[in-house]
Amino acid sequence: MKNNSMRKTGLAFGLLVAANTAFAMGQANADDKLAKREANRPNIVFVMSDDQRWDTFGCYGRTDVLTPNIDKLAASGVAFDNAYYAVAICMPSRTTTFTGRYFSDHQCGFTYPYNRTLPAKEFADSYPAQLRAAGYRTGFVGKFGVRLEDLPQTVAEHFDFYTGISTTSKKGPHFPADDKKLQHIYRKDRDPKERTLIKGDSMIHFLETQPEGQPFCLSISFDAVKNDRDSDMYGPHVALFKDKPMWVPKNYVEGENEKLPQVLKDHARGVYLHRDRTSTPQEYQRRTRRFAVQGYTVDQQVKRLMDKLKEMGVLENTVVIYTSDNGRFHGSQGLFDKAILYDEAMKQPLIVFDPRAPKSRRGSRVDAMVSSVDIAPTILSLAGLEVPPSMKGRDLGQLLAGTQDLSKWRDTVLMENFFIQELLGKGRKKGVTPDAQNIELIANKRSYRSRGVRTERYKYFAYFEHDPVIEELYDLKEDPHEQDNLISNPEYAAVLEKLREKTRDFHARATD
Repeated sequence: MKNNSMRKTGLAFGLLVAANTAFAMGQANADDKLAKREANRPNIVFVMSDDQRWDTFGCYGRTDVLTPNIDKLAASGVAFDNAYYAVAICMPSRTTTFTGRYFSDHQCGFTYPYNRTLPAKEFADSYPAQLRAAGYRTGFVGKFGVRLEDLPQTVAEHFDFYTGISTTSKKGPHFPADDKKLQHIYRKDRDPKERTLIKGDSMIHFLETQPEGQPFCLSISFDAVKNDRDSDMYGPHVALFKDKPMWVPKNYVEGENEKLPQVLKDHARGVYLHRDRTSTPQEYQRRTRRFAVQGYTVDQQVKRLMDKLKEMGVLENTVVIYTSDNGRFHGSQGLFDKAILYDEAMKQPLIVFDPRAPKSRRGSRVDAMVSSVDIAPTILSLAGLEVPPSMKGRDLGQLLAGTQDLSKWRDTVLMENFFIQELLGKGRKKGVTPDAQNIELIANKRSYRSRGVRTERYKYFAYFEHDPVIEELYDLKEDPHEQDNLISNPEYAAVLEKLREKTRDFHARATD
């Protein structure tokens, strides 16, 4: 009995040792797989310009501009030909880009009632916050542009390196605060015309201070090509466009555009800005050259970026994404500004360079309908992370790889504009609450808040706070410049009803 008991004890002990050994080996394999996966996580650089219209790049067809390095990104990566902003004005667009949420969902914009401060707990779902929590070193350079709760503390929590300018803090903060090189880059006596170069210097400094072995995500946001003053007009680049004749789009309007809805003619900021800035051919040409100069200076920072990544030996594992925060009319439609739902404001330049992709995908063009809400989930998916339920966009990964079943992809994107100039700054009435002023302007038909959808062929949107609702409908196959509003054309009645329904459904899902 004693010997039998001893044998059973020995057998049990052997099984326990074997189980522990197997568990340890399994854990070691799992740890090894995790380490390999983390070691192979790509670096991600996200570059955003300001107000840079989609058709102001060589890779999108322009021949009078100089964007050779951005064009190289497209030639070596994937360019999207049907990308559209969910909202086309800076603060809400940037919030959408960070969070993957629609404007009607996050409501972080300029004017009441869509002027919400984004809570810190919601920014925790943004792509930089999620990446930092997963072990990435995160950096931000340039125009932050989001009204964020407790901004200094919140950005410090989610960025290791930050040299941002925001709506709520014009002076920073900048950190690491004790970084002498950073202090030198942002010294007060520097020529303001070097503003784009300053951001490029900060971008390079982030890369120079990057530890080996840790993945990074750097977001760079240039003020150019927005500025109509001398800032960003870097001297050596000005001469490249001196007296150069610039392209004029077919829907450029000299003077006033009588086709615009009356509510826009009477109240939209883009109308009087066009009158002041682009309503004559001479002024159109002068400002087009200025913006081309700024675009070239940004392009040179892209060259600096790519050269530095190559010098560091990390280019082959770094995804670079290039886009802008919104487009700009610049005389098209008899408008100057942005936000209104015509394509000059809404169509988005979007280029993704992934050096890990097969050579067969280099220089690819994608026609699928994509939205700016897709950027954040795509960045997280590139890093191998799960997408938070708060994000309403879709991962573009299979489109980038060329493996997406397009029958299962969306055929429609949602677009929104809730900006009202009258409720901003000097337009605010003293002694009147924002709510009361907003109610009054809606009642008196001065609102031009709008929402709608775009498919590959059609565009529909409505100024929904009017009674009756003001609507616009365009057949973009027959009328790519949106000149013939078909809203009263009986031949398009079925199309109109379908797009109205799509708008209702998409908006309901966006705010779910």
